[in-house]
Amino acid sequence: MSSTTIRYAYLKGQTWLYRRNYPKEVAALLGQQALKQSLKTSDAKVARQRAVEVNTRYEDTVGQILTGTASLPQSVKNQTDGWATQSEVALAWLRATLQHSDPARYQVEVQPSQTVQAATRSYLMARQHELRPGGFKSVRYSVELFQSKFADLTLPELGRDEGREFLSLISQLSPFVGKSQTTRGLSLDAAVVWSRSATSRRIAGRTQRRIWSQVKHWLDWCVYEGEIEANPFTSVRFEAKVRHHPYAVPTNEEVEVILKDGDQHIGQVLLVCLLSGMRAGEAVGLLREDLVKKGNLGRFFHVRPNDLRLLKTDAAERQVPVHSSLETLLDQLPSTGPLFPDLSVREVTKRFALLRKRLDIERPGLVFHSTRKWFITQCERTGVPEHFTASLVGHKSARSENGITYSIYSAGISDEQKRGIIDQIRLPS
Repeated sequence: MSSTTIRYAYLKGQTWLYRRNYPKEVAALLGQQALKQSLKTSDAKVARQRAVEVNTRYEDTVGQILTGTASLPQSVKNQTDGWATQSEVALAWLRATLQHSDPARYQVEVQPSQTVQAATRSYLMARQHELRPGGFKSVRYSVELFQSKFADLTLPELGRDEGREFLSLISQLSPFVGKSQTTRGLSLDAAVVWSRSATSRRIAGRTQRRIWSQVKHWLDWCVYEGEIEANPFTSVRFEAKVRHHPYAVPTNEEVEVILKDGDQHIGQVLLVCLLSGMRAGEAVGLLREDLVKKGNLGRFFHVRPNDLRLLKTDAAERQVPVHSSLETLLDQLPSTGPLFPDLSVREVTKRFALLRKRLDIERPGLVFHSTRKWFITQCERTGVPEHFTASLVGHKSARSENGITYSIYSAGISDEQKRGIIDQIRLPS
């Protein structure tokens, strides 16, 4: 067992917590699924010692109840460690005593199982503060879709049949469900009926898998909270084929046509993304103070979280040299605050779709994010190692030819190396 692994305990934030499920017959008598208690320390060594003490108490409690003894051992009654409150010890003793007294006089009220609807509400309230708005919206859609079908069932009533039925129904959904006022907020059954009458297209296997995994994650949370003993959908097989559709790489001819158009709405941010490899959200979230001067190496974009946007991953925080072709453009942008104050990611992607249509260069996979793929392709064609490119575009798991993850062993490439790479990028003439 490793130094950071403690049986029946886990680290949440900076505090170790103990959790161990009671046997069914004991849980029914005590009126709770598991013994849960904070070990009130962040130190693994101290937590391991305290977990042993709590585990001893757990074993004594279970043993006393199963053998019909009316009270807990004296050692447990008198336990008053500084980290274990007297009320916790007294509660454990009281429950065991009451359960084995006269059953006609003492009735323990077993908490009723939560319904799917109630558990969904609790889960979403907890997750709304943990996820970014876009991620939470996706999770809420998936879980509420499930709830609309099985709201009145209790969690223990869910089984493999409900899982298979849910998978069957979501496979019949149209990709246009939720895209209009008419279809927004429809229940799962109503959405399936609408999908059958409106179009023959169905959501992709990748979308089905996302919905399915988010519902399963909700059920895992219910297990963690002690509402059910095991996830009933663990053994339900997901069989839809998942086909990945990668973004298309714009050709140099397409890039040339797009730049010549000089779109007044997104032309500037498009040029920044082509010559830096930034995501749309990273570019529109740039502030004037994110331009950092580094002596004779010129200016760098400091891509970091700010009040306008967060970053996709920790690896996305980085510094990228400003290409010489961007210097004049940047001097024309606002001298304080956001460089692109009137743009959002939604606006950029919508405008790019209109631009693509107007220039008649529509083809599958060609989206605004393709500008990032064009930058990476240019790096590759000029002989830049993959892990160097990853440092510039904020990819997390760049590996060397030997399969070594560089973020573990390397401090990263130097500013001089970054400048050399950026200076090799050439726009189509």
